[in-house]
Amino acid sequence: MSGKEKIMSGFFITLEGPDGSGKTTVGNKIAEKLTAENIAYIKTREPGGSPISEKLREVILGIGNEAMDPRTEVLLIAAARRQHVVETIRPALAENLVVLCDRFLDSSLAYQAGGRNLDMDEVLAINHYAVEDTMPDRTYYLDVPAEVGLERIAANKGREINRLDQEDIVYHQRVGRAYAEVMNRFPERFKRMDAMQAPDAIADAIIADLLTCLGRK
Repeated sequence: MSGKEKIMSGFFITLEGPDGSGKTTVGNKIAEKLTAENIAYIKTREPGGSPISEKLREVILGIGNEAMDPRTEVLLIAAARRQHVVETIRPALAENLVVLCDRFLDSSLAYQAGGRNLDMDEVLAINHYAVEDTMPDRTYYLDVPAEVGLERIAANKGREINRLDQEDIVYHQRVGRAYAEVMNRFPERFKRMDAMQAPDAIADAIIADLLTCLGRK
């Protein structure tokens, strides 16, 4: 084990950020580094992360579902999140694994409350009902201007384009402002990362912080 003791510490971390912030790339690099540190983990995502939740993801993000009412969107995502928590996240935490999740409840506060101009407290209440006491221990926010994120998406020809990617710049700017409000609400678990940096540098900074949280440094 290269001199490292096997560590199994139940800890829930989430990656948040606007579209094009690089969460998927950074998440993959974090996973590699967790393996190198001999830390047992699972990697998951939202919407999705369990068989039923992945089916709901197809509806939520599917091109052609543009007529979806904003409150329907909130409820479908909360339903997918509930199933994800029950089927995937809680069992992993019960096994003392690190859970690395691409998006969670904060995305609903940013994209549905902020992006859709809904009441943030109402969206939060719906999602608290869905997740109960299952909340992240640490959330890393990959911060990048909305304009830059959309430029990255346009340049990435291999990226799957979903329904929310097609929203205009004003929508994505509202999402960014909502994220700022969310971070102000929950400053104890949020850590802002400059997503204009190289993905390796971001992942290194996250791993350094995470090792401190896990008592490894």
